[in-house]
Amino acid sequence: MALILHAHPLSSYCWKVLIALYERELEFELRLLDFGDSDAVQNFRSLWPIAKMPVLEDGEGVIVESSIIIEYLDLHHPGPARLIPADPEAALDVRRLDRLFDNYVMAPVQKIVGDRIRAAESRDPQGVADAFDALRTACAWFDSVVGDQWAAGDTFTLADCAAAPAVYYADRVRRLAEFPALSAYLDRLKARPSVARAIAESVPWQHLFPTGD
Repeated sequence: MALILHAHPLSSYCWKVLIALYERELEFELRLLDFGDSDAVQNFRSLWPIAKMPVLEDGEGVIVESSIIIEYLDLHHPGPARLIPADPEAALDVRRLDRLFDNYVMAPVQKIVGDRIRAAESRDPQGVADAFDALRTACAWFDSVVGDQWAAGDTFTLADCAAAPAVYYADRVRRLAEFPALSAYLDRLKARPSVARAIAESVPWQHLFPTGD
């Protein structure tokens, strides 16, 4: 039975899984989630009551959370190269970077973007200022440690699947020009075929991304 991914091409965490699927060259059905469609939302909640994207169906199995989905693919649908290294110490470093990109780059970006789409009277200027400070601190740290190729060395891994949307959207809310190593890493990511495909597929919805005042 074909894999089914419930996702939206604009979502950062959906990008993570899409990139992993493209790296694996796996066949799958993308079921586009429209949260304005009550029937679609009800069906989605029947799979995963928390109703957070992405969700992967594999036969009778329902796998949630982007990092876990990618680990699942490594275990059950392995490709020519692993996205989590076999070596435990190397795998630990990849998982660490995955969590850091999600929690310290993507999380403040989501705070900033979420505030931009609120009604003006509900906005949180202090929270957004704190998020920008946190994002700058994280970007400065990543700028100091990112390598010449990929996040965890010479091999494209789960960490890069997480980094691609996080750094891409960070650059949309706060240009990365002051972080030359991180900016160069973003250029390498965007040139990777799997990442380039995810970006291209998001283009029809990119106008919905709030650019700020």
